[in-house]
This record gives sequence, structure tokens and C-alpha cells, in this order.
Amino acid sequence: MVSLLLLTTGPGEDQYGRLTSTGAIAEEGRTIAVDKRKIKLGSKVQINGKTYVAEDVGGGVKGKHIDIFYNTHSETRDHGVERSEVYLIQS
Repeated sequence: MVSLLLLTTGPGEDQYGRLTSTGAIAEEGRTIAVDKRKIKLGSKVQINGKTYVAEDVGGGVKGKHIDIFYNTHSETRDHGVERSEVYLIQS
């Protein structure tokens, strides 16, 4: 278990849209972006009792920081920023 800063992200507004760096299509309730030096892509982690898959990376995702994907930008604003315990289930 490690305590990490959780941020939220919505669909991209660039040419990639929902396409993640692993080639998966980002899905709310499943996709997170991680620092791949800390958590391997494809790893499953548990955050607040929910299981997510590390499917993406991001320029601002460094160290103890995870982005949780949501379908809309308004949902990302509603969830905001929090610090939470994160458990690695499978790497």
C-alpha cells in the first residue's frame, strides 16, 4: 500500500481522444494513467475499493500521482483531487 495523489482526467482534446499509450480505449471505471517507473502499464490497482488498470501515462503524471479517467470534463471537476491509499493487486 502506498498513499498517492489522485487527479482526474477526461477525454483528450487532441488527435488521440480516448486512445491510451497501451492501445486500449480509455474507459471510465477502469483506466488510470500512471508513472510507469512506479507502476507498470497493465498493472491492476485498487483505489477506494475499486479496481483499475494502468493503461496510460501522461506528461504530468510523475511519481506518486495517478490520473483516474472519467467520461466528461464536468465529472473530473466533480471528483477533483484527493490523496488515497493505493494497493497493487497484479503487476
